[in-house]
Amino acid sequence: MKWFLIFWAGPIVFLGGWYWLSYYDMSFGIFMFTRQVHDLTFQLYGKALGIPPESIPPLVARAIAVDSLVVFAILGLRKRKSIIAWWKARQALNSSPSDLASKESLSSAP
Repeated sequence: MKWFLIFWAGPIVFLGGWYWLSYYDMSFGIFMFTRQVHDLTFQLYGKALGIPPESIPPLVARAIAVDSLVVFAILGLRKRKSIIAWWKARQALNSSPSDLASKESLSSAP
């Protein structure tokens, strides 16, 4: 499971880092991080897909969000027994019958 998360998060971090650095033109002397490469990359993808280049980043962000939901659903499915046990223990702590019937919680009204 650890490798699954690494192979899921690695490309997302790499893509997000490249996008952020190239969008703000923080190249640090590396041509790959220049705004020129950023614009050229999205122009090429736009021509290949037949859509305007400025519509690609929201589509990629939406795809990452959907993929993340799928990954967390798989994790939840694999860990559902421990999640259910944790939830039941948490609910038991929040509403124990001994707290409700204590002398301090009883009304002293006549």
